[in-house]
Amino acid sequence: MVQFFKAVALTGLFALAPAFAEPLSYYFEQPTQYRSKVPTPKAVLGFDVGDRHVRHDQLVHYFKELADASNHVRLLSMGYSTERRQQVLATISSPKNLNNLEQILENRQAGKNQNADDPVVVWLGYSIHGNEISGSHASMLTAYYLAAAETEEMKQLLDDVIVLIEPSMNPDGMDRFVTWVNTNRGTSLNTDPEHREHQLQWPSGRTNHFMFDLNRDWLPLTQVESRNRVKYFHQFKPNVLGDFHEMGKDSTYFFQPGIPSRTNPLTPKENVELTMNFAEYHAAALNADHRLYFTRESFDDFYYGKGSTYPDINGAVGILFEQASSRGMATTSENGVLTFGFGIKNQMLTSFSTLRAAQQNKKKLHQFRTNFYAQSLEMASDVGFAGYLIHEPADRQRLKDFLHLLEQHQIESYALTDTYESNDVKYRPGSSYYVPLEQPQYRLIKTIFDKVTEFKDNSFYDVSGWTLPLAYNLEVKKVNRSRDVDIDSQPFTADLLTVPEQNMPLKEGAYAYAFAWDDYLAPKLLNELLNQGIKAKVATKAFTLAGENKDEEQDFAAGTILILSGLQNRTDWFDKLMDTYQKYHIDMASLTTGLSIKGIDLGSRSMVTLNPVRVMMIGGHSVSQYEAGHMLYYLDDTIGVPVSVIDDYRLNKIDFNHYTHVIMVDGSYKGISEATLGKLKAWVENGGVIYAQKRASKWLASKNILQSSFVSDNELARLFNTDDLTYADRQQLAAKKRIAGTIFATNIDVTHPLAFGYQQESLPIFKNSTVIIEKASRPFVTLAEFTEKPLLSGYSDDALVGKVAENTAITAHNVGKGRVIASSENLVFRGYWHGTAKIVANSIFFSKAFSVPAKP
Repeated sequence: MVQFFKAVALTGLFALAPAFAEPLSYYFEQPTQYRSKVPTPKAVLGFDVGDRHVRHDQLVHYFKELADASNHVRLLSMGYSTERRQQVLATISSPKNLNNLEQILENRQAGKNQNADDPVVVWLGYSIHGNEISGSHASMLTAYYLAAAETEEMKQLLDDVIVLIEPSMNPDGMDRFVTWVNTNRGTSLNTDPEHREHQLQWPSGRTNHFMFDLNRDWLPLTQVESRNRVKYFHQFKPNVLGDFHEMGKDSTYFFQPGIPSRTNPLTPKENVELTMNFAEYHAAALNADHRLYFTRESFDDFYYGKGSTYPDINGAVGILFEQASSRGMATTSENGVLTFGFGIKNQMLTSFSTLRAAQQNKKKLHQFRTNFYAQSLEMASDVGFAGYLIHEPADRQRLKDFLHLLEQHQIESYALTDTYESNDVKYRPGSSYYVPLEQPQYRLIKTIFDKVTEFKDNSFYDVSGWTLPLAYNLEVKKVNRSRDVDIDSQPFTADLLTVPEQNMPLKEGAYAYAFAWDDYLAPKLLNELLNQGIKAKVATKAFTLAGENKDEEQDFAAGTILILSGLQNRTDWFDKLMDTYQKYHIDMASLTTGLSIKGIDLGSRSMVTLNPVRVMMIGGHSVSQYEAGHMLYYLDDTIGVPVSVIDDYRLNKIDFNHYTHVIMVDGSYKGISEATLGKLKAWVENGGVIYAQKRASKWLASKNILQSSFVSDNELARLFNTDDLTYADRQQLAAKKRIAGTIFATNIDVTHPLAFGYQQESLPIFKNSTVIIEKASRPFVTLAEFTEKPLLSGYSDDALVGKVAENTAITAHNVGKGRVIASSENLVFRGYWHGTAKIVANSIFFSKAFSVPAKP
């Protein structure tokens, strides 16, 4: 076996390094001949790797210098993060491979057979969690050695392998973390885990700008970093992807295969075999340095939205690496003092063991990839139906968002060109698309569309159900034969989204203008109009007006937004309306009269005035940064509502009257004082609106603001018989007691103003906690209720499913002049639950359009 590095003898598990720095000789074999023109990290940064935490700009600067100095390295920009930090990808290989790269990539497209002599492609992705920073530092050392080492082993490796290095997969989180550590470290080494250097702020650097865990976003692709990355993933089609992380300081080092029973059954056995083969290389590299590790405990390979599993459903091998984290420069752990440099070297050792394994298993990797796509087409032909028909007649934006997501995953969908009829339902062109199964991405189609409720192992590291059509609340029908549907010859492409259709011009001088609330971006349009001083109302009841032609009628549903000309008080309001209207592909009608022929008139008191909103969200260490991020992303980025995030410890200094709404996502809220609670109660009773979810709802109930009861922890515990259990049954019992990301069915009251924009009473909801609101005994307070048999997709123990059934999912009622709206679930989970997100928008804009006393 080729050895690139000399073993360094250690007296214990962790190397006791000098005060901070680890010289290059600590990481690499000496003596080695290096190309003198290739700069070391120290030559560019001014300090050794491991001496301090490198900022993202310094990291990118080093890779740019490396690419300028070496004909073995090319650097490309994948795009920019939300905070405008550049995402870069270094391609390192022999000059011959780099010069022929375009043809090599063309030969690698899905479904094409690989020549056994073609180079293998390995993607090394570092630090997708920004505070797991040892990987990003290892990336510099790995790149330097590949570009600079003048050895026969290196020459042959670069002939055989195209190495892709993504040095920082989360630039914004990286800099948030690095700034914290560099600000709080001292000039002398402090290994106390309680020191500020090791205790991160809220939000932590683990997440990106919007507090998203990017390692859960490979499948939903809600974040710009993920969309940039997956574009190049499919351009290069790597054979192997190494995904480098960190874990708790008291662990050692982990690499897959992980727990065998927790591999998704769609992952081929050959993938698992290759992963186990690679594990021998990682073990050999760590054995040589006497470094501890484990491989078949914890973690899993089930959810395909992670960096180590997304490759597995794309004909590649994804491998997770986890290094015990020093967080700062060094920390005391169960295994002694853990230094930053020690963690960096572990990540570098397994980076090279991955490359060696790929090089020496090149033919197997090519054959696996060829087999993967051939088997996918065979599997598709044996399923018993031909494809899926996707249908959404009312909300074009939500449908297009889903189709665009499929396209980013290289899944083709086709517009219907003629109406398809089945069971008296007509699937019309413009609102219906067909996804054939017989395409290279069959396995990915299956994991996106399938509803799975039975599992070999019921323990999940992440979600167990992610059926994306349910998340988008789209109707899906199986089609038995492709010839039964008439479709366009070309698949849907994102180009269709970049050339918006021109809206029909509005008629100046009309009595009023109206648009429906169905479109996913209707809240964004309304918010922009309100903020420009244009007055609007919402119809809480349906109405019908006479059309322009004698026999025509125009029907308008409850939830229709009205801009009444007679209420506007700025002279340029119509110009502002036109300019804003043209930004959105949302139909707007020009109305010539306020007199209806059915239902309410336009001057009715059932037309409720809508006002601009000022939203506060409570943040801080007692609040889930993830759910705060999900909510912030939806309100701020998706529908354009600015959100003031205020940490819980500052609430006593805040004037609540400056805000119309308070958002409380999942959290304990233990930092809220009695004085602040009194201010909150007075504010809501005087007309404020609280939207709360999960544990925040329980907190409000415990403070007598929300008039709801919850299933107690003791009642949940009694659901499970613990007689005759052994100590070995602990994990299985804990798994049964969890709801680890499951999709449930609810019925919603479509007559309720908080359900405006929903056409169907059935609504799938994502649930990942055991917070259960008991069914209310009084009428009108329940907006959504779980069905009698609610499990749709994912795992949940039968006892928990039964307890969830027919209980409340969303409730709302008055509190004095104000309102409280509470959900047992996160309705904007990870940014991709388009189907339930509108309830949050309705809670913002229509919170005063309903009135239900807290008690009868």
